[in-house]
Amino acid sequence: MRPTTLPHLFVSLTLAGSAAACGKEAPPSSQPGGPAAAARQAMPTGPAEYRIVVKSTWTRRTHPFEYPSGAHFSGLIGASHNATYSIFAVGRRPTPGLENLSEEGKHSPLDAEIRAAISAGNALELFETGGLKNFKDSMVATVRVDPAHPMVSVVNMVAPSPDWFTGASSVNLAENGAWVSPKTLVLPAYDSGGDDGRTYKAPNRNTNPKKPTSRATTRHFVVKGKVRAVATLVLTRQS
Repeated sequence: MRPTTLPHLFVSLTLAGSAAACGKEAPPSSQPGGPAAAARQAMPTGPAEYRIVVKSTWTRRTHPFEYPSGAHFSGLIGASHNATYSIFAVGRRPTPGLENLSEEGKHSPLDAEIRAAISAGNALELFETGGLKNFKDSMVATVRVDPAHPMVSVVNMVAPSPDWFTGASSVNLAENGAWVSPKTLVLPAYDSGGDDGRTYKAPNRNTNPKKPTSRATTRHFVVKGKVRAVATLVLTRQS
């Protein structure tokens, strides 16, 4: 070993020891409870109530490919909840409730799944509406959120279809320690992964095993290379 190596090593160890003696700490961002963690924990101090309005933008003009006769939306169903629960997620296989909603437009057993999440403490409230046949109207509901359940998810079937639906998953209404309002989202169509049909009125062809839920990418919802939303969602704080 060359003689000059040991002094250099001694100097390095001395500097490291001096830094420790002076109480030198890692950058705040890597410390538990630092600014990043504090920002994540900033929440409103009380509950709030929101009005939910879903309006169709799915028409023969906007979505001309094979636009079906009798086009309508099933009734809306959703919940306020925490990050542990969600009704759907892209890349995740559908629950029996989501599958039945997307194929039949029925709220059961999705309503039972939501009630189970409420019993487990992961959801706060269930809300639902009737179906929508006149697209000049809207589906309207209200839901309560609180600091422990600041998210909202909503779904409804795009009908007729094999297993297509629209909605929003885990919309967080708490930002920077306050409840936001209004919040507007455009909603694409999704394929729940429960049926292999490729047209609006395709015969029932159950998928086994179920595929992960994905964005609907057929010509019915992609026009000139661009995804066309089928609805809008507006969440407005009421109290």
